Amino acid sequence: MPDYNLKIPLSVYAGNAFEVAVEHLLGAYLCSNVGGRFCAGMITELEVYIGSCDKACHAYPNKLTPRTKTMFQAGGCAYVFFVYGMYNQFNVVVSPEGEANAVLIRALEPTAGLETMMERRKTSKIENLTTGPGKLCQALGITAQKHDGINLSGDEIWLARRERRWDYCAVPRVGIDYAEEYKDKPWRFYIKGSKFISRP
Repeated sequence: MPDYNLKIPLSVYAGNAFEVAVEHLLGAYLCSNVGGRFCAGMITELEVYIGSCDKACHAYPNKLTPRTKTMFQAGGCAYVFFVYGMYNQFNVVVSPEGEANAVLIRALEPTAGLETMMERRKTSKIENLTTGPGKLCQALGITAQKHDGINLSGDEIWLARRERRWDYCAVPRVGIDYAEEYKDKPWRFYIKGSKFISRP
C-alpha cells in the first residue's frame, strides 16, 4: 500500500530534469485533495521539456511570458495550462529558479479515489480514467485556473514517493510535429508493460 503522505522533498525538483523524471517521478504518485475528495494515481507516462533549447517547450528559448512565468519558478511547483478550450494539462516544474524545465504527466494508473474519478470523468472504465494528460486532470480535479503555480509540498496537490524503480521505455513525444529536430527526441518515458499509458 503506498504511503501517500511520504512526499517527494522540494530539493529533488531542482535536479536535472531527465534524472528527476525517470528516477523520482516515473512510478511516483500524483495525489489530489480537491474539494475534500482524495484521489491518487501512479505516474506511468511522462514527457520532459527543456526551456533553453527545446522547440517543443512553451518557454523556448527561455521566453518569459504571462503563460510561461510559472515555469521559471523554483522546481517543485505545478505548471498547469489549458488547451483547445477544454483540457487542462499538469506539469511538474523541475529546475532551479530562473530556468524553465517541466515534466508533463501524461498518464496514471488509478490507485485511490476511483469512485470520485469515475464521477468526474463520467465513465466506469478504469483504463479510461487517467490515460491522457487531459483525462488525469479531470479525474483528479486539477485545473489551470486553481492550480497553476501551486506548491507541490502542500495538501491539495502533491507527489508521493514511489515504492520501487520501474523498467521504462524512452520514445519520441506526442503531438509536437512543429518542433523540427526536437520532435524526434526520445524524451517521452513510460513504464514498460503498463496498460495505463496514453498510447502505445
